[in-house]
Amino acid sequence: MLKGIPKIISPELLKVLSEMGHGDRLVIADGNFPAQSVGKDGIVIRCDGHTVPEILDAILKLFPLDYSTDKPVKLMEVPEGEDVKTPIWDIYKVIIGKHDERGEVTVENIAKPEFIKMAKESYAIIATGEGALFANIMLQKGVV
Repeated sequence: MLKGIPKIISPELLKVLSEMGHGDRLVIADGNFPAQSVGKDGIVIRCDGHTVPEILDAILKLFPLDYSTDKPVKLMEVPEGEDVKTPIWDIYKVIIGKHDERGEVTVENIAKPEFIKMAKESYAIIATGEGALFANIMLQKGVV
């Protein structure tokens, strides 16, 4: 046992977070994200039964967001023409503000194809059981 590690962080996830270096990206994916096919050449960690906000809060207790970029947090934009509401993004912004004084200004929405491309190049993808649509979030790790 270790002190101060949120219980939701599995040993496998803790290992990955420890291995990541400055500038590495991590995707926390909703239940609809094709984590296994997008992350086929990298690391995919299953966190079924957990939500993205739970995982996001736990991870941001352990590592800072990157200060070398203005927008270390990426959200997958809702494609034009799709009528999907994303109230979960407001929850993310509250969580981010709790752990980073820059708050929601760290967040940038990017088009789905660009998000997928960046996800393929990310260090790891965490596959959650999140049911909200367009709830995928990408974090760029800063210096500890």
